[in-house]
Amino acid sequence: MPIDKSDSGARLREYLNDAREAILWKCEGLSDAQARTPLTPTGTHVMGLLLHLAVTESEYFFSCLGREIENPVIRGIIESEDAQAGFLPPPNMTLVDAVKVYRETTVAADAVLDELELNSPAVVPWWIRHRHTTAERLLVHMIAESHRHAGHLDIVREQLDGFIGLRPSAPNIPYLTPDQWEEQRLRMEELADGT
Repeated sequence: MPIDKSDSGARLREYLNDAREAILWKCEGLSDAQARTPLTPTGTHVMGLLLHLAVTESEYFFSCLGREIENPVIRGIIESEDAQAGFLPPPNMTLVDAVKVYRETTVAADAVLDELELNSPAVVPWWIRHRHTTAERLLVHMIAESHRHAGHLDIVREQLDGFIGLRPSAPNIPYLTPDQWEEQRLRMEELADGT
């Protein structure tokens, strides 16, 4: 899928890259402890989301397109009997390690996509509908998956240290002082309480 700014493949790749940029930005400046801190009852945390996304890109853009996954960490996670393994970074993994795995995965995935056309065949064994599909559908699915988890990262990062924004090239957040944000939060709380 050679990059031609006027074609739909290029537009899809742009949306995926926007999500990837947001994902990496949400990881910047965190300690390993912060990146591993679970912030929801189900244990959602920054490093787990990042690793999950690396595994997911590997599965869709390598396995489903008939390519071999070379990264031993990702292969180990996929081969694990633990269904949550992709969200559980190995104990010795640092955030720097997880970012490296994610970056290497996205670069390798882009190289695979560069070789293909949107209508190149793909097989997703775990899908019930559309099991026999195309690279285009995989790309659309990965855009949705990446943006969904970028939203999760927005929430957990804000809980960790108040860091907000869409991505560095387009923060998409009004500039408000901490007092103004607190005033807005209190208004929302009042509305929720019906007062």
